Amino acid sequence: MSGDNLIINDENQIIYGQIKEILTVARAKAYSAVNFAMVEAYWLIGKQIVEAQAGSERAEYGTRLLKYLSEQLMRDFGKGFEERELRKIRQFYLTFPIRDALSPELSWTHYRLVLRVTETKARNFYMDECIKSNWSTRQLERQINTHFYERLLSSQDKEAVAAEIQKTESPPDPKDFIRNPVVLEFLGVTPSSNLYEKDLETAVINHLQEFLLEMGRGFSFIARQKRISFDGKDFYIDLVFYHYILKCFVLIDLKMGDLTHQDLGQIQMYVNYYTREMMNEGDNPPIGVILCTDKNEAVVRYTLPKDNDQIFASEYTFYLPTEQELKNEIYAAIGEKRIFRKSGKGDEKMI
Repeated sequence: MSGDNLIINDENQIIYGQIKEILTVARAKAYSAVNFAMVEAYWLIGKQIVEAQAGSERAEYGTRLLKYLSEQLMRDFGKGFEERELRKIRQFYLTFPIRDALSPELSWTHYRLVLRVTETKARNFYMDECIKSNWSTRQLERQINTHFYERLLSSQDKEAVAAEIQKTESPPDPKDFIRNPVVLEFLGVTPSSNLYEKDLETAVINHLQEFLLEMGRGFSFIARQKRISFDGKDFYIDLVFYHYILKCFVLIDLKMGDLTHQDLGQIQMYVNYYTREMMNEGDNPPIGVILCTDKNEAVVRYTLPKDNDQIFASEYTFYLPTEQELKNEIYAAIGEKRIFRKSGKGDEKMI
């Protein structure tokens, strides 16, 4: 092939790449516009239903109205307008009564999912995170199902979390970004005596997107089994991330058993190495996180200095915690000892 043909081919590829980008952006904008148009349409439908029902003093009229509307809409527009869906649309309007407050970044499916969240602060938190982190509906659903907001509350100061919903503190505190517990049910791993740390690491890498979502906003993957060498010896860090909000490296060590003081000493060595050898200009000091099955608070307290702000230990679990377990963790975190148990009738009792 001649030089002229090579130049032409290169130019063609550049032009194609530019056109492809134009179409991709245009399609994304069109898709977003269509989604938001449907959000506004459902809001208007909900408004019509609420106002019609409010104009009648008869409760049975509201029920008959939904049944009639459902039959007519399904006849003219197909599935998707069952009575239960119309109730959801009505709930949507009542939950978000100000039309101008609707977010064009969120689709109708996003709104349907956040309607499951009854607590206003939690619902606003999920919506804000959807917009900031560009969560898909699948990602949003998982965060709600794994009680992300409640676990965030249980691992931080309650007032600080409420403030963080509105804005990120400057400078941010690393403690606010370390989750405990970390729920790894998406790995599909069954705990057993045959499970090794390398198997856990491989499962995390194979499900890296879900793992990053579980760890929270700001994590960017750098390396696995990162080798560092000194004095003729090699050491390997299980996972290395960079946190673009904290502006620092995050080193993660995976442990299958209980936490030991040797584990804390090892991660401290990794952090010291990165502090002295790997930090770039503008970076904050790195932090180290040990993910273990059982975090011994006494071991952590007596191994690390009182002013420690670089080494953290978090427990991980392969199953979703129950609602009672989450509530107990939250109250323990804010200094209130409340234990919830199910009574024989299925309701909750505090003991």
